[in-house]
This record gives sequence, C-alpha cells and structure tokens, in this order.
Amino acid sequence: MSVKQLFDLTGQVALITGGSRGLGLQMAEALGEMGARLAITARKADELAQAKAHLEGLGYEVETVVNDLSKFDQIPAMVDQVLARFGTIDILVNNAGATWGEKAEDYPDAAWHKVMDLNVNAPFFLSREVGKRVMIPKGRGNIIVTASVAALKGTPPGMNTIAYNTSKAAALHFARTLASEWGTYGIRVNALCPGFFPSKLASGLIDKLGPTLVQRTPLRRIGGDEDLKGAVVFLASEASRHITGQGLVIDGGASLI
Repeated sequence: MSVKQLFDLTGQVALITGGSRGLGLQMAEALGEMGARLAITARKADELAQAKAHLEGLGYEVETVVNDLSKFDQIPAMVDQVLARFGTIDILVNNAGATWGEKAEDYPDAAWHKVMDLNVNAPFFLSREVGKRVMIPKGRGNIIVTASVAALKGTPPGMNTIAYNTSKAAALHFARTLASEWGTYGIRVNALCPGFFPSKLASGLIDKLGPTLVQRTPLRRIGGDEDLKGAVVFLASEASRHITGQGLVIDGGASLI
C-alpha cells in the first residue's frame, strides 16, 4: 500500500460530535477531504445547518443530528439515525465538550457535573453504543477522543479550570484503557491533546492571557484553522494502524515549558 493510500478514507463513515464549529468542524473538513462520509452532531440546529451547507459546498456527503449529549438516553437514537443513513460507523470522534471557570473552593455542583457529563460520561456511553452495535461485530473501528494538554498538568494561577483539567485527564486515560480492552476486537482508540486554538470554548482564556500564551509557546503562535487536520487524519487512517492508546499533543510545544 502506498503512503497516499494509507491516508485515504474513501467510503468510510465518520461520526463527529460537536462537529458544527471550532475543532469539530475543522476535523470534519479534514476527514471529508480524505473521502470520509460525515455525520456531525451538535445541540443547535442552526449551527448544524450552517456547517452542513459549508461541508456540502466542499463536496462532502453529510448527515446532521441535533443532539444533546448530556441526555444520555438520546444516544441510541442518534446512532440509529447515522446507521439509517450510512449503514455503519468506521470512525468515531468524541469531540463535544464543555468547560467552566471558578475557584475550586467555590466550584458549583451543577458546573462540575456538566463538565464531567460532556467530557467524560458522554464519550464513554457513545463509544459503548457504537462499539457494541457496530465496531465489535465488524471486528474493526477507530475511536478518537478530544482530550487536551490540560490533561497533562495543573493550571497557571488565575485559570481556575479544575473540572476541565480533571475531565480531560480522565478522557485521556479513558482512551488508553479502552484501547487496551478493545484492541482484541481490532478497534484502535487514541486521543488528541490540543493546546490553545481559537474556539468558543477557549476564547475567554485566549482573550485573558493574550500575548502571554504566544510568549510561552516555542513556535510562538497558538493553533490555527489547519493545525489539527493532519493529526486527526493520521489517527483516523491506516497510516497509524499500529498506534493505539496514545495521546498526540498539538500545542506548538507549549507543554514542554
């Protein structure tokens, strides 16, 4: 198989949660460009419609599912809709997430549960659903979890994101543990660990920290609109077929310092 063929995703079906904007849309663009048929989910119908129009304008086949992943009982119906359209799911990207900033001693119970539900519980329940119904019976599959460099360390003074950091560390270890269990079924599970990228989730911290982020990043910039695309295609494709249970850091070297 040639190197180009290793990266080819023609005909594969990719389900991307939180795929209507930000990193999720960037990953959907990348997987679609490599030939994947796309199913994207999000809570807001208008944002999904805009993303669908954008992706179809690029020539990609797209199914959209309006879904709130914090309502776990809706997950089977979401999978039903994707299977009704495409018949299978080859690639699952657990990308949807949440954050909340507050001092640990004042952290609201509801905020803690919201972050954990979206960043830890939903990826487990969705992966379990897709694994049992599709990937394990087929004897192959590929699951990617959007973790974060926040999984690797605590926070600088003033950031106050204890639930986010804790949840992303759990997401990274979830990928490692599921990889060790499901490798026997031919299913690979890996995590992406992005640093700061412009997105609704990170905009507040980027605005707050400003030039400080750039100064403490060896490549002297934060992530851009193209910087996650190669990584997600690599992990989704046969190019990484002997890689599982790993966390790939994409942060311009910021976590080195």
